[in-house]
Amino acid sequence: MALAFLFAGQGSQKVGMGKSLFAQSAAARALYEEAGLVLGWDLAKVSFEGPEADLTQTKVCQPALFVHGLALVAALREQGKLPSGEPQFALGLSLGEVTAYCAAGVFDFATGVRIVAERGRLMQLACEQTTGGMAAIIGEDRVRIADLCKEFDIEAANFNAPGQIVVSGEKAKVEAAVIGAKAQGMKKVIPLVVAGAYHSRLMEPARVAFAAYLESIPFAAPRLTVFTNTTGQTVSDPAAIKAALVKQVVSSVRWEDCMRSAAAAGVTEFWEFGPGGVLAGLARRTEKTWSVKSFSEFTDLTTAA
Repeated sequence: MALAFLFAGQGSQKVGMGKSLFAQSAAARALYEEAGLVLGWDLAKVSFEGPEADLTQTKVCQPALFVHGLALVAALREQGKLPSGEPQFALGLSLGEVTAYCAAGVFDFATGVRIVAERGRLMQLACEQTTGGMAAIIGEDRVRIADLCKEFDIEAANFNAPGQIVVSGEKAKVEAAVIGAKAQGMKKVIPLVVAGAYHSRLMEPARVAFAAYLESIPFAAPRLTVFTNTTGQTVSDPAAIKAALVKQVVSSVRWEDCMRSAAAAGVTEFWEFGPGGVLAGLARRTEKTWSVKSFSEFTDLTTAA
């Protein structure tokens, strides 16, 4: 086996996530308690009880998903469910890329909590300062989407799976692009309910501030093979990892490319850590033969190994 850990991105959060981990795993509970001390507010309470309006805030859901993913891993290790020498790879979608770097030892847990809290805060601020929108386009290829983006002055934010691409930009331009896409015969174009235009130039203020924030934080070389969303390729130099995390705030998430690169590098099994099984669904859409498992709560850990 060559195992890759997958970590979920923003949008997969749901009230109650991690509650069973906190109740039944001392290792997971310790991470939630440490995160609360680092943040200065009760992450566990918001994660487990909501309200949903609070949990969906960018500045809240990013640390909540980061801790949830690593709490699942901690509970798995505590149970001795990880095969010897595994995992060998780690990757994550958008926010999940930060979680993957932490799992790979690029920085410690407390540092990771601070990083995602600041990333979330800065991105929420950028959302509040702009009027952005996003839309999912299903069943179209990258060339056709690139032409649409050029025509309406928007950007491709996510290449999630074959025929599943998300566009992002100023709200009025995205709305015009939705109408234009349908007029061009694109059958499934879905406006998304989001706080802003993630992974677009509207996040530039967040990118600049995030770069300044990360400057003084030391990064180590990863112990696992990791992939950056910005290129879909491996990255190992600490300075390059830091640059990739900064660039990712305003650039396309090449998730399909990351997954294909991981498979080409020898991954034989993918284990997803996060609510909802979103990444498992994308993986199956990309390549039906891939072996994928999803872990969201304590009971799911019984399917490991």
